[in-house]
Amino acid sequence: MSRRGRRASLPPADFSRPERIRPDGLVVRHYNMAGRVKEYDFSTLPVTEPVQRSLAVLFAARCDPNHWSVHKSSKSVWEKVEKFAAFLAAQDAPPSCMEEFTGALIDRFWLTMASTGSNRAAFRTVCSLLAQDERLQSGPVADALARSVPAHKSTRQSYTTAEFGRIKLEARRMFRSALLRIEDNARHLERFRAGEFKPGSKQWVVGEALELIARDGGLPRIPGPSGQPYIAKKYRKALGGQATEVTWQRLFLSRTEAAALGVLLLAEYGWNLSVIDRAEVPRATPDPGGEGQVTYRILVEKRRRGGGSWYETENVTDHGAGTPGRLITEALAATRFARAAVERLEPGTDLLMVSRTGRVGTDHADKDRHPNVGPFYFGLSHDDVKWWTNKAGLKGSPFQRGRRTVTAVERREPAQHSQETHDRVYVLPDKNVQEAAVPVIADGAEEAVEAARKAVLVADLRDAPDPDDEETATADCSDAETSPWPAPGGGCGASFLLCLACRNAHVHPGHHPRLALLHQSMEGLRSALPPPLWRRDWSHHHARLEELKQRIGPGGWADALARVTGTDQAIIDHLLAGDLNP
Repeated sequence: MSRRGRRASLPPADFSRPERIRPDGLVVRHYNMAGRVKEYDFSTLPVTEPVQRSLAVLFAARCDPNHWSVHKSSKSVWEKVEKFAAFLAAQDAPPSCMEEFTGALIDRFWLTMASTGSNRAAFRTVCSLLAQDERLQSGPVADALARSVPAHKSTRQSYTTAEFGRIKLEARRMFRSALLRIEDNARHLERFRAGEFKPGSKQWVVGEALELIARDGGLPRIPGPSGQPYIAKKYRKALGGQATEVTWQRLFLSRTEAAALGVLLLAEYGWNLSVIDRAEVPRATPDPGGEGQVTYRILVEKRRRGGGSWYETENVTDHGAGTPGRLITEALAATRFARAAVERLEPGTDLLMVSRTGRVGTDHADKDRHPNVGPFYFGLSHDDVKWWTNKAGLKGSPFQRGRRTVTAVERREPAQHSQETHDRVYVLPDKNVQEAAVPVIADGAEEAVEAARKAVLVADLRDAPDPDDEETATADCSDAETSPWPAPGGGCGASFLLCLACRNAHVHPGHHPRLALLHQSMEGLRSALPPPLWRRDWSHHHARLEELKQRIGPGGWADALARVTGTDQAIIDHLLAGDLNP
């Protein structure tokens, strides 16, 4: 089945699996998920031919979708293999075959690569590749290849709120301007198709030009006297020239404007550049309630998860301006003419990010990305983002820092990755998160201290009364004059409910029946009062009685309830009614 749920077509009867190594044993072919091939010539490595062939075999074993689904992965490893080959060539006695690889050789390679994080990553990759060779799976060389190399800690940080706000503002300005332009010309095209303009008038010529642009992606050009093609005069006059701004940009996004849309998708959904680059058209589901709302089912592709776990879905609803689904509605509107033209040229493409390129006939060299269809370009590349940042007056790509900002600072929840990755990679190392957490942690600590002060049982539990103590409604008091809550005229100014929170109070078994009854009465209040009111007025007192109950034990507490007297009942009634308050 396809990822959309359609039954996949079978290959032709004469289909055979493409060979990853050419017959000469030195050129490796890597077929990516789209079936496009990239070749790596191991004969160019400055090592002996037996080593070249051995490295080619190890490399080819990884060139399948279960290991490397895109050319970017194989290219990255190839560059690291080139570094290793250069190291081997620089040795006084370079090994002539894999059997001559030693633990000392790998250790020397480590010493040359240990200085930077990128070199340490290259060392890990090369060792992982070499460890698959049976000749290197035992002895000192196997131990050297198994060296534990700590991962490099990234120093990348999130944006501040002001920095990220400026990035979103610039992206919103550019994309909003493009959307309004496309919508305005779409309305003109609809009026032309409805026959509202007088044939031959300027508005009619503009409508005719828009029809041609929507159908072909641009206006036909006529060869000039010097061989330079140009747009017919009637269209140039009606449109105001033949620059892209007044011709095909009337209905299509430019690549820079598509990059602005990509930044907004990052800011709204936390998608990284690779997800946006391959994003398919979301499927719309009408609102079952009949209120005109639309829910989009978005298929998100994350190839780093490994085969079988690439896809997940997100559902967002367009409730109106400012809601998560509104950006998808706007993206579909801004790309609708480009997607319709692509569907006519190459049915079934089904990609969301479609823009018009000014470099017609020049396809990009990156075969992991969808090839152009006529004048139409798909997805976003690093170059597109670079052009956008330059035009917006910003520095650096906003995607890696921006994704960290969205997930760790703004959303504070994982986006297309696990909770463990979210905490370890995005949250804990981020300085903005750490800075924002300081007042939260401080407030939490103060709240915990205050709660402990209010709720913990402070009164001293004794086996017998002290004749020097003064009896109160809930305990015996050893010194009312040193109360933590002194009255203005001297003595204690606190409610008897706070006696259990006072270090001057003594509780002995004679108090247990009354306190057990007080606990039971508070349980009744809890069921009768609104929760906020109960928490404010009674929860701390109840918590101290809970601790007293635990310290006395179930048997002693049950015995205390059995010994409640009428006097205890009367005192508790007056206490709860507030009659005994100071």
